[in-house]
Amino acid sequence: MSFRQQAFKGILWNLADNFSVQIIQFVTGVYMARLLSPSDYGLMGMLLIFTALSDAILNGGLSTALIRKTDRTDTDAATAFYFNIGVGFMLYGGLFLSAPSIAAFYKVSLLQDLIKVAAIPFVVNAFFLVQRTYLTIRMDFKTQAKISVVSALAKGGTGIGMAYAGYGVWAIAWSGVAGAVVSCMLYWWHSVWKLRFCFSWRSFRELFGFGSKLMLSGVLDVLGNNLFTLIIGKKFAASSLGYYTRAYGYASLPPTVLTGVLSRVTLPMLSQIQDDNGRLAKVYRQMLRLAAFIVFPLMTGIALLARPLIVLMITEKWLPCVEYMQLLCFAFMLYPIHALNLNLLQVKGRSDLFLRLEIIKKGLMLGLLLVALPFGIRAICIGGIVSSFLAWILNTYYTGKLIRVGFWKQMKDVLPVMGYTAVMGIAVYFVRINTGSDVTGLLWGTLAGIVSYIIVTFGFRAKEMRYLMNIIKSHHPD
Repeated sequence: MSFRQQAFKGILWNLADNFSVQIIQFVTGVYMARLLSPSDYGLMGMLLIFTALSDAILNGGLSTALIRKTDRTDTDAATAFYFNIGVGFMLYGGLFLSAPSIAAFYKVSLLQDLIKVAAIPFVVNAFFLVQRTYLTIRMDFKTQAKISVVSALAKGGTGIGMAYAGYGVWAIAWSGVAGAVVSCMLYWWHSVWKLRFCFSWRSFRELFGFGSKLMLSGVLDVLGNNLFTLIIGKKFAASSLGYYTRAYGYASLPPTVLTGVLSRVTLPMLSQIQDDNGRLAKVYRQMLRLAAFIVFPLMTGIALLARPLIVLMITEKWLPCVEYMQLLCFAFMLYPIHALNLNLLQVKGRSDLFLRLEIIKKGLMLGLLLVALPFGIRAICIGGIVSSFLAWILNTYYTGKLIRVGFWKQMKDVLPVMGYTAVMGIAVYFVRINTGSDVTGLLWGTLAGIVSYIIVTFGFRAKEMRYLMNIIKSHHPD
């Protein structure tokens, strides 16, 4: 199988995985949002920074270290496996003991028991991280897609059933446990790696030497991204945090799906050509243009059609989250580009630069948050847009140093896509303001966006469209 065919197959199954899972989670999330209150989501939002932080520590970068290590052994994998289990139990114990303090911080006693359930997946996930990593190394995304779909169905079914039965916020917490347990069982069933009872400090030092910097970067990323929910949950009512977390969830959905696909495929794929800077730069720029070509118009369309989307999906009780969602769409528009820049540092083995960037960016984000906080949640969302653009400038610094694809070259690559997106956005806006109901506004606005984008990209013979077609053609034998 050629390099392009391998890339296409990986992208195809990752898209199937992410798209199927996100559709399931989206549908179940919409149904649960109709059954649950903004305050229920606000309570889970209060715990988000603690659970996400623990997840970042658990993943720890050892999986990435295993993927990029070309001479990996079974001893390396066993070492990572037992380390993950130890960390999983330590994290659960830490959250269990911290539960009273977390509840006291927010002045919500229910959180003391809620976090003890919400933290269970950390122990469960620790048992299958290595199994999933080996499937990624083999670029077996087909198996991972099947596992993800089944676990998403288990998670969604549990959540809907408990929400319908009146369990409130507990439906969200226990659904996460159900999804983790099913994933663990299926990854062990399909495991291509056989468990060995050994642990090597030499392997640990080698893997952790690279992975620890990624872990710290992940921790900083979580702190930065979830600091907003921590502050909003402390300063504002639980319902306000519920509106913000729903808006954040919907706005982040499309870019995180694409980013997940690109990251999982490009890391093992680009690791194969990590020493060929010319080829690396070429493939990287193609991925960059393709990501922008898909995400820019999609996020612009969602922002312009946010009101009818929210009203029709989760009813008018969630209307306050519309403005937050619109602003966050523009903040997340650059998310896949951030991921591609940072992925390159991992491919090059420069986790030290990755960590350095995260420290600088999170300091900048904290400063913007403190400035925006007195002006309310709307100002915080605007600060997120500013932070995202500045992060792009910072992320491209080392990309320019390593493969000579810096900020201005990247800007030149995506500038045509910005133009296509602007034309599409104008078309959607005028259709939306000239339609009456939310249903007709959503339907005609969506149609106007799709048609106008196709016309303008074909009219200007967009190279991104040609590249997309070439990827599809590469699936066939050369």
